[in-house]
Amino acid sequence: MSIGKPKVMSIVSLLLAGLLLSNFAAASQDTLILTARSRAETPEAGGELMVLYNRLEPEPSQTAIIICDMWHRHWCRGATRRVAELAPRMNKVIAIARDKGMLIIHAPSGTVEHYANHPARKRAQNAPKAANLPSDIAKWCKWIDEAEKAVYPIDQSDGGCDCEPKCKKGSPWRKQIDTLQIRDQDAISDSGVEIWNLLEHHGIDTVILMGVHINMCVLGRPFGLRNMARYGKNVVLMRDLTDTMYNSRMRPFVSHFTGTELIIEHIEKLVCPTITSTAFTGRPQFRFKNDKRPHVVFISAEGEYKAAWTLPKFASELEIKYGLSCEILQGSTDRRDEGRHDIPGMVALTSADLAVVFVRRRALPPEQMRYFRDYMNSGRPLVALRTASHAFDARGEGPDGHLEWPKFDPEVLGGNYHSHHGRGPKCTVTTAAGAEAHPILAGVQMPFISNGSLYEVRPLTKSTKRLLIGTIPDKEPEPVAWTNKYKRSRVFYTSLGHPDDFKNPQFRRLLINAVFWAMDKPVPKVKATAKERVTN
Repeated sequence: MSIGKPKVMSIVSLLLAGLLLSNFAAASQDTLILTARSRAETPEAGGELMVLYNRLEPEPSQTAIIICDMWHRHWCRGATRRVAELAPRMNKVIAIARDKGMLIIHAPSGTVEHYANHPARKRAQNAPKAANLPSDIAKWCKWIDEAEKAVYPIDQSDGGCDCEPKCKKGSPWRKQIDTLQIRDQDAISDSGVEIWNLLEHHGIDTVILMGVHINMCVLGRPFGLRNMARYGKNVVLMRDLTDTMYNSRMRPFVSHFTGTELIIEHIEKLVCPTITSTAFTGRPQFRFKNDKRPHVVFISAEGEYKAAWTLPKFASELEIKYGLSCEILQGSTDRRDEGRHDIPGMVALTSADLAVVFVRRRALPPEQMRYFRDYMNSGRPLVALRTASHAFDARGEGPDGHLEWPKFDPEVLGGNYHSHHGRGPKCTVTTAAGAEAHPILAGVQMPFISNGSLYEVRPLTKSTKRLLIGTIPDKEPEPVAWTNKYKRSRVFYTSLGHPDDFKNPQFRRLLINAVFWAMDKPVPKVKATAKERVTN
């Protein structure tokens, strides 16, 4: 792969050619399957970012994990606490990786003398000089280019301490946190030269970075993401085993954890792809105990209405303005793709507070369908958009062994999708009789216009509550938004969801209200200034 942006765009081109998608999984003892996430603009996106997934199958013996600056003590108390939280999951990951034959490189910068006599330290020192040693691999790399610098998403000018009172800066670190076990077959180094020599000596072309802090050391150190990317390594960030030094009282005035996610999105767009620890452990991705944000999982897999572009932008609005934690599971958008009946990462539903579904005619592998059915049976809420009325009705066209849910529409949504009117007539959306005071309609100005074709859905089940009605000339009106109850789950469905709908502030207001109604929470007020939106 080439460096920086070309690395990301190579993933885009592969995906658009129709690569098979796969769940995060470790297939067997000596193989590894990773699903790497990136973000990029494509011609179809019209300037919007799309979340993209690429299946990677690196050879374990040609793969290394670099653990950046997981010190036992940091100058910031909050940082020290979060490092201690990260370490047990990280140690589990590196133990599994080591058993697979991967090289583990411990890089606690400024403390390697503590390990002067350790075999792992000597291993790094004794690696022969690489013939292709980059001339400035010993230096920090603050930015890949001016474009990256220009759009850096958070202000870190004050050092990034979130504590009150603010911690005093210093250098209290003396070693790596003891939770991370160092074995003789590992390596210890904080030198870009030594680490490059190690990688080349062992024929390693895939590098996984984890550790702290993502906006400083993980990105910028000589062995960090930027240098690994620009000098040709297939580098990925393990995005759930990292943290930022970010003060939520600084721009853009979001929670500490949202600040981390903004940096991750920045990396996925401009530096390299990311993965999660689920690839090794099979468990949902790691979350800090103080991350109290509701976890919203978007499930996107359709090629008709550009959900792969509209949902990430909407999710970003929920994160930045409303303090939610959003995760997007993106299936193939190509109806001809043999791998379209596969949505990576459905294990995320085990920890979700809300699922948002925009899927069209997919049959899922049994494990993926089990995650979704278990989620619905748990009584947690659902927001469903447009083609979700036939989300899991593949009409028998799914691969052998895959599962459908053809009655998902009547059973869960309370709907009766059977056709839609042709494209062309604009749909006028008005309030259903008796729904004027429903909280999902609060602040939504009526009527408004939708450019999407009107779905034919009558009659709805008796358990539904109609909210919005759509009309086009010379046709019977149809419900276009309603609520339902599935077992103990709150359910909201709308047949709206055309790309133009997401440009309409009335539709976005409706959808924001629905998200919070489904979770049985009030919609947070967006204050007049960004600083007042801090949610720690």
